[in-house]
Amino acid sequence: MDRSGFKKVVRSRHFKGLMVGTVLLLLITTGGTLGYHYIGRPTATWIDSFYMTFITIATIGYGETVDLTHHPMGRLFTVFIAVIGIATLSYQFSTVVALLIDSDLNADLRKKRMEKQIAALKGHYIVCGIGRVGSNVAREMVKTRRAVVVIEKDRAVLDSWLEHHPHALYLHDDASDDDALRTAGLDTAAGVFAVTGDDGHNLMVAMSVKLMRPQVRVVVRLHDVRNTNKAKRAGADEIVSPDFTGGMRIASAMVRPHVVSFMDQMLRSDDSLRVEEVVIPDDFSSTPLGILLPPSRNYLLMATREGGEWVFNPPPEHLATAGTVLVLMTNPDGRAQVEKLLHT
Repeated sequence: MDRSGFKKVVRSRHFKGLMVGTVLLLLITTGGTLGYHYIGRPTATWIDSFYMTFITIATIGYGETVDLTHHPMGRLFTVFIAVIGIATLSYQFSTVVALLIDSDLNADLRKKRMEKQIAALKGHYIVCGIGRVGSNVAREMVKTRRAVVVIEKDRAVLDSWLEHHPHALYLHDDASDDDALRTAGLDTAAGVFAVTGDDGHNLMVAMSVKLMRPQVRVVVRLHDVRNTNKAKRAGADEIVSPDFTGGMRIASAMVRPHVVSFMDQMLRSDDSLRVEEVVIPDDFSSTPLGILLPPSRNYLLMATREGGEWVFNPPPEHLATAGTVLVLMTNPDGRAQVEKLLHT
């Protein structure tokens, strides 16, 4: 029996127990009401008799609304009602708790709450596939304080990710499905990573994204570089082959070890130091870089990208114009500081 079938059996057993407990509770209440009405005659009303039964079962114990002073058998009847009533009520409570734990009610509530959180996001990133590569991508987004939503169809892989990131936003779904992408907030996302372990699936994700929202940026992971042209036709803005970049990294470790050591140290630092890029908005007035970016320990301007050309280590008098890409070495606080300067 699979996991879903087992859950159905468990829920069915709990529902049956809940129904049995409810029937027993009704029978005890009815029997208690009739018994007290008979014992307390002629003064005991039906309301008094029901109330006496209720406070006995519920262990409230306000006092005898039906006078049992001269009815020792009535007090034994009360003991009997209390024992079986309290036992039944306890059984009912434990059954309800077990039903809530074993059912999907909590999961449904979490799912709805998470979908509301995702719907409120803007400028976030969607990571399709949270395996070995995808988990590193998502971890980088989290470390640099960028909102991220994960889509993964393999429950075991997803649970492994959530074990270390319990508050992460995620969808247990197929990333190539239009509804899944829409639920993940594609309409307001800044970019999509198609980084599953299957080249064909990554191409499907890229194509689905571009058909729904052509302007969003898509980065595709490919094992086989021969699929590069297919990925470009599918709409990929950037193509990364872990095998190729891994080879380049190995070569760099041999011929430029200090540079590699510096980059590794930067990635491992607690300050989340990174080489970041910030685009100057379209409505920005031309301003010298020395005035635009006052000296700060939170960032270091390394280069600008203007009209397809690189300007390395630009001087303070260099004019920053709309659309210019600023390449900085900075941390998340520094990036936020520069973005604030550009929007004031």
